[in-house]
Amino acid sequence: MISAANPILPGCYPDPSICRVGDEYYLVASTFEYLPGLPVLRSRDLVRWETVGHAIDRAGMLDFDGIRSSGGLYAPTIRHDGERFWIVCTLVDPSDDARGGNFLITATDAAGPWSDPIWLDADGIDPSVAFDESGRVWMHGTRLARNPAWHHQTEVWVREYSPDERALVGPEHVIWRGAVNGVVWAEGPHLYPIDGRWYLIAAEGGTEFHHAVSVARADQVTGPYEGNRANPVFTHRHLGRGAGVIGAGHADLIQAPDGSWQAVMLAMRASDGHHYPLGRETFLCPVEWEDGWPVFAPGRGRLPETVDVPWADAASPPDAWQPDDRRPGAVPPDDPRWTSLRVQPTQIATVESDDEGVQAWRLPVRAESPADAGTVAFLGVRQQHADLDATGILDVSDLAVGETAGLVVRQSEDDHATVRVTRSAEGLMLSAVHRRAGGEHVIAQRTLAPADTVRLAVRSRGYEYHLLGEGTVLATIDARELDASATGGFLGIWLGVFATSHGSEPRGHVRISRFHYEPSDSQVPVP
Repeated sequence: MISAANPILPGCYPDPSICRVGDEYYLVASTFEYLPGLPVLRSRDLVRWETVGHAIDRAGMLDFDGIRSSGGLYAPTIRHDGERFWIVCTLVDPSDDARGGNFLITATDAAGPWSDPIWLDADGIDPSVAFDESGRVWMHGTRLARNPAWHHQTEVWVREYSPDERALVGPEHVIWRGAVNGVVWAEGPHLYPIDGRWYLIAAEGGTEFHHAVSVARADQVTGPYEGNRANPVFTHRHLGRGAGVIGAGHADLIQAPDGSWQAVMLAMRASDGHHYPLGRETFLCPVEWEDGWPVFAPGRGRLPETVDVPWADAASPPDAWQPDDRRPGAVPPDDPRWTSLRVQPTQIATVESDDEGVQAWRLPVRAESPADAGTVAFLGVRQQHADLDATGILDVSDLAVGETAGLVVRQSEDDHATVRVTRSAEGLMLSAVHRRAGGEHVIAQRTLAPADTVRLAVRSRGYEYHLLGEGTVLATIDARELDASATGGFLGIWLGVFATSHGSEPRGHVRISRFHYEPSDSQVPVP
């Protein structure tokens, strides 16, 4: 028997949704302002995952222009109707309610191509979709209650969708307004037809420490729904802040080929009970059925460190099917972990080969900096380990005077830290800069000897980020000043490369000769 170690997807993979087609599982997660958006991951055992593609992977599918951090793509749901995959999701622009909304995309192959979005005439967030035995399609989602009994009360609606008309049809039914009096944010609703009943799983309490899972059931998809008297049926909030893992919720159910049940959900590893730089991660939770209700983590009542997967054959997945974080070392340009901000990576960078045929990113400088909610010259990957070394060897020989390139530890436009080089008429200046709550502070700087390449690094150890230039620690940043609990928003940390002309007309470029991501327990040497 093999086991799944929690989290099954470390790093910022929040709001997970899962479906099974035959013996394979497919999972998607929120990506907010990062593109390509909505990674589609495949597994045969819930242990080893392969990123087969992204659902939002080409220019023009959605308008991300100017969307600030923690806006963008929220809470996707993936389902399969027997012939094709469906993903429903929300595009959110916190500064412009008129932009975005709920949309549907479909594909016959989970790897893509995915269709252009079909916009749904439904307000709110976190849409989901279910199919009944007759083939009818039922969309559902959550929104602020039209007639709230308390502040931030939300309600779950359901309405039929016509694939022929590509629109919602028939009457709308409000089926849920929260399990507990005064509860806020009934989010991530999912409906399932199981053994002649319809079950509603919803997250409640807000997607932070008080997150919880509630369940209701009905004889008809449109209700009326009765709540489980045990609601909330799963949470970590009663464990207190010393539990190590907080904020468990936003669950999606899946049945294995052997008939057993599991759930994926988000939670945060916070060793101090408050701060979680890796963001909201995807965990696996065993589920059993008792008296017609799902029981999460039976006999335990909390997310286990490992989950047995007795249906899985350890030899069946090919060796290449390894989670991204299990492949330490160089991150080549074709690695699916690479993302950029508000545009596809290939819209701001190109791939070129050196004399030995080794491929690398060529990143042209842009006027925008990491402090701007625009098209930034940025390429990065999720942080997936508390202890790691991220190293970039950058060819800066083509930077123009006044231009800067470097590594960034990114939470948002307002909160990030950088180790960078800037070209002046006299040469290269190396510096470490911390931007906090929109204010920028130069912590350290010194001149560098003339060189075409520079070696910059971020060494993460628990709640400390050490910023290094040419092997020397320039500054140490407290991760608790960069995570979402301190800064607001919904993201974990990204590590990447940026280049900016600070608002001037850009002229140069930087070549990412090497980018290495090394968990601290890796045996692969840091270059």
